[in-house]
Amino acid sequence: MIPLTPLSYHILLALADEDRHGYAILKEVLAQSQGGLQPGTGALYTSIQRLVDEGHIEVATRRANAGDDPRRRYYRLTDEGRSALAAETGRLTELLSVARRKRVLTPLRPATTRARS
Repeated sequence: MIPLTPLSYHILLALADEDRHGYAILKEVLAQSQGGLQPGTGALYTSIQRLVDEGHIEVATRRANAGDDPRRRYYRLTDEGRSALAAETGRLTELLSVARRKRVLTPLRPATTRARS
């Protein structure tokens, strides 16, 4: 299932550290992408359902907080999903290595501060 779509990759990444409900996944995707990826709820839930169907994520049986709204459905990363996330991250890392070798990306330079006079 590699390569993953950008939205699928961000959803898996959002679930890498904790179970989340749909709105929390959306907020995490926005934060991770620094607003560059802004899926609508329809696109988000379609991607979530596809990831469930593929076995990458599943509905979590435990709630993160006992006081949570019982209507909220929480999702968690499966072992297969974690493997897909790692494989896609490796693929992207290799792609960045190629881009650096071809000098598509400039090396990062440390920030400098100048004294104002």
